[in-house]
Amino acid sequence: MSKDLPVIEDMSQVLARPPIDFDEKLAAHGMELRASKVETLQVNVGKLCNQACKHCHVDASPIRTEIMTRETAEAVIAALRKWRVPTLDITGGAPELNPSFRYLVTEARSLGAHVIVRHNLTVMFEPGQDDLPEFFRASQVEVVSSLPYFLEQQTDAQRGHGVFGKSVEAMRRLNAVGYGIEASGLVLNLVYNPTGAFLPPAQEAIEKDFRHELLSRYGLSFNHLYTITNMPIKRFLDYLRRSGNEKRYMRKLVEAFNPMTVQGLMCRHLVSVDWTGRLYDCDFNQMLELGVSSQLPQTINDFDPAKFTGRRIITGGHCFGCTAGAGSSCGGAVAVEH
Repeated sequence: MSKDLPVIEDMSQVLARPPIDFDEKLAAHGMELRASKVETLQVNVGKLCNQACKHCHVDASPIRTEIMTRETAEAVIAALRKWRVPTLDITGGAPELNPSFRYLVTEARSLGAHVIVRHNLTVMFEPGQDDLPEFFRASQVEVVSSLPYFLEQQTDAQRGHGVFGKSVEAMRRLNAVGYGIEASGLVLNLVYNPTGAFLPPAQEAIEKDFRHELLSRYGLSFNHLYTITNMPIKRFLDYLRRSGNEKRYMRKLVEAFNPMTVQGLMCRHLVSVDWTGRLYDCDFNQMLELGVSSQLPQTINDFDPAKFTGRRIITGGHCFGCTAGAGSSCGGAVAVEH
């Protein structure tokens, strides 16, 4: 596993440059991007990860030191308790490596919140993490795990040598405690990212392929598969520029703009919290340091969901990644019929 991928900190170098402004594209369709009711707090607990994936929009790796403190984690729980936001979505990095991860899960579940954990599978083999399947089951969390492909070569090319084998074994352990097994009530969903500068295939079709191949080859089961477009941010944008593909990829995203995706965009229903407690419209904006409007509360300590309902979403060229084709979100394709 490569641990020396460049950490990209210059914001002028990480902003995608599409051929047209995103808000102008929306306006051409008589639309603007405004939030609905806040249904989810998506909390990024830090950039520390046991992997250093080539497409990572977080720039996460084993050498990152940005980690949410217990004080900030307690502020997240205080906000959940006060405002009763229905869902806590925990991401990273590898969120399990944060010392306050299990505190967040346990406290949120005690408040009746639905908890989603963005789990990379291989973190299960890090010291002190071997009981994660049992912890997940006891906490009744929804597990969402990324798996680039059902074959070793493609997966290891994106994520590092040995990742596929560990991912298969981790899925076996999750299946063994009931995750991904029909009627168990324990949800294991997979996430698919393309391995290059192209859009993901139709979600329903590739879910069918993954289901057949993982079961027939390895005896593995899961509930659903989500397709997510590679966002032109951080490491993936760096790859696009180094390979001379940025203009072509951005043109492809713009040409694939689908107005039927806008209503279902995840930023309309969530608020993103970074490792310091600052607030953003989504995790992608967070990584680009595009905070929420200055007219709104800026940190989790001052969070009030009523003030975020109806807000105008801060946008950029990367937003074309979520509106291309069938659309993209942390919950997969988002296109809806009007």
